[in-house]
Amino acid sequence: MKMSALDRILILITSLLAAYQIVVGIDDLSTAPIIAYTIAFGVLLVALLLLIILGFDALESPVVVVVSTVIPLSLSLGLIWEHLVPLRTSYLLFTILGFVAVVFTRSAPMQNRVPTIVIAIVHGIAGITIFLLPILFSLLGQVRPAFSLVGVGGALIGLGGLLLSFLKTGRPIVSRKTILHVMPGLLLLMTACFVAGFKYG
Repeated sequence: MKMSALDRILILITSLLAAYQIVVGIDDLSTAPIIAYTIAFGVLLVALLLLIILGFDALESPVVVVVSTVIPLSLSLGLIWEHLVPLRTSYLLFTILGFVAVVFTRSAPMQNRVPTIVIAIVHGIAGITIFLLPILFSLLGQVRPAFSLVGVGGALIGLGGLLLSFLKTGRPIVSRKTILHVMPGLLLLMTACFVAGFKYG
């Protein structure tokens, strides 16, 4: 499916938001969260620029699965490091092992369900962390209510990841055309929620 001019504009705006978050949106944090968030939004920015240049064909690359793992893992690690100090080391270990497991199962020839199970576990834990932590801390009054938008962004990134996963397996829950049609808007909304949540939360 050819990318329309509107799709490219939406992705360009999303790229600018991701770049803003890297440059401005993560000030006043400790070193580890800054590194984690910079990696997450940096990878997102590169992926978006590749989409603009290569079009939707970029989504066909096997690297997409690995890249789509880096973003939620890095974001969730940053959140854990900021807000759940006792879990820092254990979650850092999970992040490293989870990423290595995804890379290994995607690069090694496997005919079983192990790669799917691995990515489901890694994405599931990271996604739930991004979705629940900001909302729970907002409800508990430990952060400003707007921080819950990060959780909304987490839900959207989970939805986007799910759609891409089904697309890659050849068993999409909706048609490929529909997935590609909604993806630019979904990416923009997701990134806008992250930027607003981190800025005003």
